[in-house]
Amino acid sequence: MTHPAPAEATAPQRVLQRLILPLEPTPDIIPLYVEQEAARTASAESAAGLRGEQDSRRPSEGGAQDAKVTVAPKGVDVDEVEDRLGLTIPGHSMRSFGTYFNAFPAAYWRRWTPVREVRLSITTSGPGRIIVYRSNARGANQRHEVVSVSGEATTVLTLPVKAFGDGGWYWFDAYAGSESLQVIGAEWTADADLAREDGLISLAMTTMNKVEYCLENIATIAGSADLRKVMDTLYVVDQGTDRLADHPEQLRPLQDELGDQLTLIEQGNIGGSGGFSRGMYETAQAGRSAYVVTCDDDIVLEPETLIRLKTFADFATSPMLVGAHMFDLNNRSVLHSFGEKVDQWRTVFALAQEDGEMSHDFSYGSLRTTPWLHRRADVDYNGWWMCLIPVQVLKEIGLSLPVFIKWDDSEYGLRAKKAGYPTVSLPGAGVWHVSWSDKDDALDWQAYFHERNRLITALLHSPYPRGGRIVRESAFGDIKHTISMQYYTETARLLAQKDVMEGPEGLHAQIGTKLPEIRALAQRFEDAQGDADAAAFPPVSIQKPPNKGRPLQEPRRARLPLWTATSLVKQLAVAPRESARRNPEAAVAQQDARWWRLAKYDSALVSNAEGTRVSWYRRDPGEARALLAEAARTHLDLYRRWPELQERFRSAARDLTSFESWERTFRDNPAPERSSDPAKPAAGSPSK
Repeated sequence: MTHPAPAEATAPQRVLQRLILPLEPTPDIIPLYVEQEAARTASAESAAGLRGEQDSRRPSEGGAQDAKVTVAPKGVDVDEVEDRLGLTIPGHSMRSFGTYFNAFPAAYWRRWTPVREVRLSITTSGPGRIIVYRSNARGANQRHEVVSVSGEATTVLTLPVKAFGDGGWYWFDAYAGSESLQVIGAEWTADADLAREDGLISLAMTTMNKVEYCLENIATIAGSADLRKVMDTLYVVDQGTDRLADHPEQLRPLQDELGDQLTLIEQGNIGGSGGFSRGMYETAQAGRSAYVVTCDDDIVLEPETLIRLKTFADFATSPMLVGAHMFDLNNRSVLHSFGEKVDQWRTVFALAQEDGEMSHDFSYGSLRTTPWLHRRADVDYNGWWMCLIPVQVLKEIGLSLPVFIKWDDSEYGLRAKKAGYPTVSLPGAGVWHVSWSDKDDALDWQAYFHERNRLITALLHSPYPRGGRIVRESAFGDIKHTISMQYYTETARLLAQKDVMEGPEGLHAQIGTKLPEIRALAQRFEDAQGDADAAAFPPVSIQKPPNKGRPLQEPRRARLPLWTATSLVKQLAVAPRESARRNPEAAVAQQDARWWRLAKYDSALVSNAEGTRVSWYRRDPGEARALLAEAARTHLDLYRRWPELQERFRSAARDLTSFESWERTFRDNPAPERSSDPAKPAAGSPSK
């Protein structure tokens, strides 16, 4: 049976999105593709326009510490998912495709493209019913149409995309009758002539000593015929010491399969900004692609994501950046965030939606039962774990800032937005990457790059006098790290501030040398050392536990000035207990290592986020006095000189990001020589 579309919808169509199932079905990711329970809006209040109660099946917003023990809804059996494009529904059962990867994000197509209606074509075999739903920005689920099917059938529905101004999705549920119903495939299409572009993509994948991850992603790309039809080249920029070319037995079959669609480039370690800029540079110089897609090496790739990014960019009313969401590689049903902005008063990252949340678990809160996921999230940037950038944008605003590892993607999004090129984080386009909660990326050597690059971003983009709150918050950060006995981290932050005040002229020259310099500093600091085994340290012993042995709590805002003053007196003027030099006074887990807790001890064993190392922090009043005195001088200078530094950085920005400047940096940072060359890279120096 065929449910005919209106005559006006018979124009040549182009696929916007198709139904997909996981390449490697596992219980943790199946809820992102298909569910087997009927579901409604999480609460009546959300349908009425009020903020809804939380879905009782999912953890609370308070995070892991406040989460209730919950039971996940019953998922689709792994053995049922045998095909990439469809599945068979047992008799008297239902399956919903109102999921992250299979619902259609109508609000985004309504906002950013000229598409005002889509065709949904569903091919089935067997008896049953198809129910099409839509939602609004409040997350209210609304039945749109019901169609009965039997035998071999293609159901074609024309769906308006006009009333999704602030949010909303389309999706369909399929119900089997007395016998099984096979969903053979489904596609969402639109008139092909609405597309502004039909360009190729090139991928810019930066890698450093993550050979297995990188090879797996290359193999996934090689195995996707549909992706390869729209891809010009995958540029793999190898900046490591353990290089892909050192593994010819694994690399060469992929080189043979991909041919000219794989270009391996080796260069020195100049960070993510250097690796991604190289891929951008090569794509623009080659002149064959309309887009470049930045791509981390240590992701798990859903190849359909790349096709969706390219398709959305083709249909966008004007050129724009289109990014993919990040899921937690170690907890694969968990979405890192739905969209992010930069709070320019503070120059910190913020959720794009006030009622959104970090680390949303789709196995407990499905799309259909989570109202805030239905409101469109308008973002300032997208992480470069995967983000499509039109080559037109590269040519107009340049490449990345030469800032190594942090803030390169967010700064680029802000710069593109100023030039009239917005960013969208596209639902239904996602990859899996290690979550920030599993990293200590604000401590040790990375603290330098967080601090320096955040300050540079504020100098370039903050619209507020002297960057709003950033100087004050930076000073608070120095106090927190110092009273936490994190002397190495604080020394790295002070060096970052000093380098910012020296101006932008040295950024390119330092990009390949600053990391070794920062890491070398660690040898001076006990808190930067560590051991894999806590038993390597003396046993924990404390004569008089702080706070009379009661649990330590963060000081309330009203008491914070007095608390800070007394803590500083202790840190700067009171000698640590001698017993604390011999034995750590506490063992503190990484998630508990807050500044207000560590400040109560004279020494402590502190574990890292990965759980691989323990460090012994010991209070040193002399070190603390020197660090805080330097921090006070630095921030007074930074506040005083802000207008001058702002003018210098903004005047230098175009040159810093130019093709010519980056070309010199690529040439100045070649890959280290190797004694043998078993699998020679396809390219090693910048194109002309």
